Amino acid sequence: MNRKPLVSVITIFLNAERYIREAIESIFAQTYTKWELLLVDDGSEDESSEIARHYAEQYTEKVQYLDHAGHQNRGMSASRNLGIKKSQGEYIAFLDADDVWLPNKLEEQVAILRRWTDAAMVYGRTLIWYSWTKNPDDLNKDHMLDLGVLPDTLVEPPKMLILLLQNKVQNPTTCNAMIRRKVFDEIGGFQEKFMGMFEDQAFFVKVLLDKPVFVSDTFWAKYRQHPDSCCSVAERTGKSLEARRALLNWSAGYFTEKGVTDAVVWKTLQKELWPYRHPVMSRLKSIIENSMLGIKGRGIRLA
Repeated sequence: MNRKPLVSVITIFLNAERYIREAIESIFAQTYTKWELLLVDDGSEDESSEIARHYAEQYTEKVQYLDHAGHQNRGMSASRNLGIKKSQGEYIAFLDADDVWLPNKLEEQVAILRRWTDAAMVYGRTLIWYSWTKNPDDLNKDHMLDLGVLPDTLVEPPKMLILLLQNKVQNPTTCNAMIRRKVFDEIGGFQEKFMGMFEDQAFFVKVLLDKPVFVSDTFWAKYRQHPDSCCSVAERTGKSLEARRALLNWSAGYFTEKGVTDAVVWKTLQKELWPYRHPVMSRLKSIIENSMLGIKGRGIRLA
């Protein structure tokens, strides 16, 4: 138990020159020092490629620079998979180039995985981070989401999977999770058909289907909110709903492939898919429900 396991940190990036140094420096600031960093370039055209190469050249024993053949843009999932393939660690953690870790993140998560040997993964609270801008309008926007479960416990499947499908609580985030390498050996990596929004959630669906996870009450990561992020672009261009439908449809196929028979899992998935499969009825239902809320709010008795 005195042997310190190696943690492989995978940072993918695309045109992230504004943020990548802060992300990398938050890794170097970790109190746990037995880590390797794999910087995976997804075809950047700005100075972030040069910044990443500089760290790899300066810290040859700790940092690797990777990119796809021909410096292609292959997407977030393919980039994470490249990093996993080239990594050596017993545990794997992810930090995207626009996010930041708190200094005790690795040390505390390693301790949890060593204590809770049944846990395939650990994650905790993530700060939805607006205040980084120093803009007065953003200073009070920072918040954290409800975890949805009793924290500091080992959660057995499929409870977290059901919460992920419902999309009502803080699900695992790549910037906050630490995962045992053997999990990737057992279930595979990230789904490369998902190149943008929800690519991480497709992977977590696979993990949470049949593996226990430790959910901590500790705050370990800052998830930067900015207009160029994958989620912001999807919301702004109206693609977020389509992306979630793709995730749910893929989940249905994956559950069928794996022979999932849990009735609650299937019922939850079908409920989440219903608005996409019956859009007219779903809009009508929303109109009726909103009307009823308005009537109740005005104190009007219906009978």
